[in-house]
Amino acid sequence: MLRHEFRPGRAVAGLTMLALAGGYAADAAGAWDAPWTFFVPVFTGGLWLAATATWVSYRLRRRRDARKASAENSAAPASSSGSQAMR
Repeated sequence: MLRHEFRPGRAVAGLTMLALAGGYAADAAGAWDAPWTFFVPVFTGGLWLAATATWVSYRLRRRRDARKASAENSAAPASSSGSQAMR
């Protein structure tokens, strides 16, 4: 059983930040001479992908939960008479 729900947006954001950190480390070590303008599109593109993945995950989760709730509520409605009736 999963301990927590998988969040793809956070995973994409984390991978983006790891890629940026690796690029900056390689540039600082002199192994790679990357212009600073390279990192801006990587950062913005990675955050955009993370937001898109979060939105898609949210929509799919809501659809799944709505489908599950409608399946649970397929029984006949409770009677309005009896001890639970409104006064």
